[in-house]
Amino acid sequence: MKLIWTKNDVTQVGFASGKGIMFSRFRPVTLLCWGLCTAAIFGIAGGCSSEHYKADADKEVYKIIDSKWRARFGQKVNYKISDVAPSPNDVQIGKALPSSGVISLAEAVAMATAHNRDYQARKESLYLSALSLTGTRHQYARQWFGTIDSEYVNVGGGDEDVSIDALLKAEQTHLLANGVMISTGLAIDWIRFLAGDPRTSLYSVLSASLNAPLLGAGAGKVAREQLTQAEREVLYDIRSFNRYRKTFVVDIVTAYYGVLQRRDAVTNAKNNYKRVLESKERLDMEAEAGRKSRIDVDEAEQNVLGAESMVVAAQQRYEQSLDAFKIQLSLPTDANVELDQNELRALEEAGISEVDYTLDAAIETALLRRLDLANSADWIDDALRNVILKADGLGPQLNLTGSAGVESSRERTDFSRLQFRSGSYGLGFDADLPLDRKIQRNAYRQALITLEQQQRQYEDDIDRIKLAVRGAYRLLQETSDRYKIEKNSLALAKERVEMNKVLLDAGRVETRILLLSQDALLRAQDNVIGALVDHTIAKMSFFRDVGILQVKPDGMWEQRTQ
Repeated sequence: MKLIWTKNDVTQVGFASGKGIMFSRFRPVTLLCWGLCTAAIFGIAGGCSSEHYKADADKEVYKIIDSKWRARFGQKVNYKISDVAPSPNDVQIGKALPSSGVISLAEAVAMATAHNRDYQARKESLYLSALSLTGTRHQYARQWFGTIDSEYVNVGGGDEDVSIDALLKAEQTHLLANGVMISTGLAIDWIRFLAGDPRTSLYSVLSASLNAPLLGAGAGKVAREQLTQAEREVLYDIRSFNRYRKTFVVDIVTAYYGVLQRRDAVTNAKNNYKRVLESKERLDMEAEAGRKSRIDVDEAEQNVLGAESMVVAAQQRYEQSLDAFKIQLSLPTDANVELDQNELRALEEAGISEVDYTLDAAIETALLRRLDLANSADWIDDALRNVILKADGLGPQLNLTGSAGVESSRERTDFSRLQFRSGSYGLGFDADLPLDRKIQRNAYRQALITLEQQQRQYEDDIDRIKLAVRGAYRLLQETSDRYKIEKNSLALAKERVEMNKVLLDAGRVETRILLLSQDALLRAQDNVIGALVDHTIAKMSFFRDVGILQVKPDGMWEQRTQ
């Protein structure tokens, strides 16, 4: 409906439908009302700031994620993107470093889950997945449209025209599970409200349409499948994110202990250097007294230089690994921090412990709890639904269609008085005979192949999970046995060094024997710490591969027992 104001005839108001309505005068107060209404509308529309839209998007996205998050996935923590207020259960940790400059294991994991760039990107990917679903859902939600169009035309010769068109409309499409689509709409033309008599202010049109599939894949079946798939994709991304969290925590703990291990290697190398230097100084004194030859001194001197070189190399490897770990925590590489060496001491005091799982029980648990395998199984369902949909598209397509349109009275345009008796109604069929189905044939064949591929992928995923669990179980046993062996080796290496010192003083062994035993002690010290760290990481990896490793709010982990 359109209001047309002509300079030569300011008393005529006409509508785009061709029917005219006369007003006694196009009064200045009418123009004032029109201007105020227009200003109010644009004021309301402009009142929603960008922050409002951001907060509204965040609220809808996290409502979707929360509704699809299951308890078996893990605790609902550390999943909100960085520019959104964290969950109440999240551990708050800023980028400020501890005053001591020493970062504990718990602090390191918490800092990583709060600030690691890759972790933030994974959270954002989950957010964007749910955000995309809000757009898909919106297609089937009530939608409001409000427009005011105006145009000024100067046709020459002093003739001027101003046209105004104002419309308020609400539409909604209902998509049922069987593919039936029902669309409804209510349009309200409120130009009369702007122009004059408030008693005849609104002219409305109610419309509806029906599209129901009787045969084939027509109507809303494809749209229904797209909506279903969009819903399921968010669930898959939630599972993938939780699987990623477990792997991420294991990686951070591995890197943390790796840095401590390299620092311990520096300490061992320095202690070895001191022992070798002491041996060399003692040999110098004995050589001056004539009890040792110069050859023994030179050999000891060469060993001192080798030990010093090992200290330099060990220090370089430690600093390089520490700098790399800082990046994992999103810290600058020049940050003056170090890791808590007491964490390694606590690990030594705790020693090792056996897991309460047999291999068969571990594999069975993994097949039940692995989130990535659950995704793989559901992808088969998706492929199967697609095959059925594509098969429906091969035969004849027949849809039942219907429409209805009801207007309110123009003489007495009360929005609530719709004239159903004089409305327009239609019912029909939409048929498509299967005369050319090559595109549909190719799509069906492709869907069948995709189903076969996904079934093979699921079988392959099962085999790979079994392989990973078996490997993790063997590694757990191997690191446990190796730690016990290295502990015995370290005790023996210490005894050899002490014994060889006594024998060397008594002249019963050569210098070379003492130097070799000191080298063996250094290797044993490094090996026992390495075996202990390897066993700790192997146990975490085993829990992760079985699917029972759970991430806590502070980013640390626990073993799920149920």
